[in-house]
Amino acid sequence: MQIININLLDILELMTWLLSCFGLWKFFEKFHIEGWWAFIPGARIYWLGRCAERENDGKVAMICELLLFPFGVAIAILDSGLSFYSFLELISLFLLLTALIYKARICIDLCGDLKVSKNWAWLWVFFESLAALIWGLSDHFSPKSALTRYNGADPLLPSELNKAFFECAGTSDTGLSVKIKDRTVRNFLDRRYLLRDIFMNIEPGHMVLLLGGSGAGKTTFINAVTGYEKANAEILLDGMNVYDEYDKMKYTIGFVPQLDLIRSNDTVFLTLMDAAILRLPTETGYEEMTKRVNSVLEQFGLTSVKNSLVEKLSGGQRKRLSIAMEYIADPYLFVLDEPDSGLDGVIARDLMRRLRKIADEGKIVIVITHTPDRVAYLFDDLIVLAKDSRKTGRLAYYGSIEDAKEFFGTDTMEGILKLINQKDEGGEGMSDEFVRKYAERQVAAEL
Repeated sequence: MQIININLLDILELMTWLLSCFGLWKFFEKFHIEGWWAFIPGARIYWLGRCAERENDGKVAMICELLLFPFGVAIAILDSGLSFYSFLELISLFLLLTALIYKARICIDLCGDLKVSKNWAWLWVFFESLAALIWGLSDHFSPKSALTRYNGADPLLPSELNKAFFECAGTSDTGLSVKIKDRTVRNFLDRRYLLRDIFMNIEPGHMVLLLGGSGAGKTTFINAVTGYEKANAEILLDGMNVYDEYDKMKYTIGFVPQLDLIRSNDTVFLTLMDAAILRLPTETGYEEMTKRVNSVLEQFGLTSVKNSLVEKLSGGQRKRLSIAMEYIADPYLFVLDEPDSGLDGVIARDLMRRLRKIADEGKIVIVITHTPDRVAYLFDDLIVLAKDSRKTGRLAYYGSIEDAKEFFGTDTMEGILKLINQKDEGGEGMSDEFVRKYAERQVAAEL
């Protein structure tokens, strides 16, 4: 009879656990989280923490729950008379209480997000199966801001619009074709989206301004386009796949970072010669290399200081030298991150005009600048990356400068940034609206 009772208790416990898993499965789906995580011990409390935007609390509770298992096994198989048996019991009790405390913190925050009484948190702590079942099946317990949650499904662009947006993003055999489906990184148990749905074709001879607030993914975008960090994407340069042919194409792509790494005790000429040795084909002769260096010196207005030490250069001259070092290989795609940083208006505009001349030679120049309005007239196109409410970099606009002013309803680049930046960053928090608006416009243009 006792055996039958034990089996019935085991069956009851299993059924209770399965109901808990089913409830959590349905609850996780409300937050766009894969429901199968509900069946993974430890991980389920972590994801509950993610739902409440208490990821660190979820991690602590998960670790405590996972550690309870080996300690419980040790207590079960060891002799209670051993000297460290009580110590194991004490550790297990500490882990149990810690897990309960952090679970309570998570559930209290969840109650606030769901706009329900915080008394529901105690049901989660002591009767998890019942709470999970009720919250999972009842529409009353649905997140009020699911868009800010887990980066899985994309409710920002409905599936049909997302599919149509992707399909209308064709590629070109000339210029730069960018078709980034997403760029993700692994973070603990989940996958975070850094970029998604960024499609454009940039024609040769165009100078493009890359605009976006902090965290909008500008650097990630540049790294993906230049092949430095690959994304789930197709990047074509004159029809050639940058990722597949990177070893052949890396010298046709130039990137100038914000900070230079120039040795101060070399002359300007020797600095450029060193760059030429590194970047030009190995079969390039000395005379041809010298001719190329002198040509670049003249192009960037550095001929008069070619024999001067780098440490003697002005800020503007040093900035031009750092750009010239990367341009020595005559790249077809030239990307610059804040080349005018630290320069006054006159010198900055002069530098940008030199970049404009490079684009006029049939090359593609992409520039990030934090003072876009003073040089906006020099650019052909504008790329606007926006951090959506799920903190993912999205394409909010690509097109001409003049069209951008009409699209965003503002006459300045700073005005565009103010519209798309999140409210906690001093903006209007309208990034989601413009991401949708741009996608809908592109799809409508193809119909």
